[in-house]
Amino acid sequence: MLTLARSRVRTAALALAAVAALAFGATATTGAAAAPAPSPAKAGPTSVAYIEVNNNSMLNAGKYALANGGGNVFDVAVIFAANINYDTSTKAAYLSFNENVQRVLDNAATQIRPLQQKGIKVVLSVLGNHQGAGFANFPSQQAASAFAKQLSDTVTRYGLDGIDFDDEYAEYGNNGTGQPNDSSFVNLVTALRANMPDKIISLYNIGPAASRLSYGGIDITSKFDYAWNPYYGTWQVPGIALPKSKLSPAAVEIGGTSQSTAADLARRTVSEGYGVYLTYNLDGTDRSADVSAFTRELYGSDAVYTP
Repeated sequence: MLTLARSRVRTAALALAAVAALAFGATATTGAAAAPAPSPAKAGPTSVAYIEVNNNSMLNAGKYALANGGGNVFDVAVIFAANINYDTSTKAAYLSFNENVQRVLDNAATQIRPLQQKGIKVVLSVLGNHQGAGFANFPSQQAASAFAKQLSDTVTRYGLDGIDFDDEYAEYGNNGTGQPNDSSFVNLVTALRANMPDKIISLYNIGPAASRLSYGGIDITSKFDYAWNPYYGTWQVPGIALPKSKLSPAAVEIGGTSQSTAADLARRTVSEGYGVYLTYNLDGTDRSADVSAFTRELYGSDAVYTP
């Protein structure tokens, strides 16, 4: 089968005020995560939706329910994406939000809380940005821990449910940065898990970081809640020793992967006992036919779209 890597739109605008606030450890928040309202029970795998907020609304994740029982189709909605950038003057990585990500975070009351109130977890994905900074090349434990604090501060500040790591587009070596090393990602994830023991940490299984999960006798595998295949329209078991309940070998692009392939991958997810089903690029149009193609196999029900 042809392997299709994701195609994603990037914007370069930075929210410098937010970055500065994080750098100085500000503690103000835009509201704690709302307690989820009781939702109808749903038996079956966890469904994940990455949403390109440069083009689409996070609220799309809450517009799909199962025709049988009314449970949410999507259990985890991923804000795609913040960036790990590099400050050439301080020679340090920092967390950056383009204007669209910043808008979602600033408007958490209307863009994030409605999903959480339905029982949908909202996670922030962090991605390289062609500047040489990545999760795999922190030069010291202190540098990794400093970035982990920026991540956990962001989760606290905006009432999020966790962090997703996507080690693409770092372009290691740019701006005089180092190449990937074995300790960097281990130090980063260890510090982040210590900072937020009860939040989601997920791994988009790609890039140098994904193959560097142990160092100095420390293995961070168990610190992840989920890991998933990064190639849409394919089946590929992530190379991480998590239980099947936390893995998604299936990955589909909604509207980009055929309904028959999405159904086949969902059927295989159930038959082989995996606990997660990954989707990407949920937009604002009625995709109930595309979504139903996999919900019928995962949950025995069509999906209903409510604008």
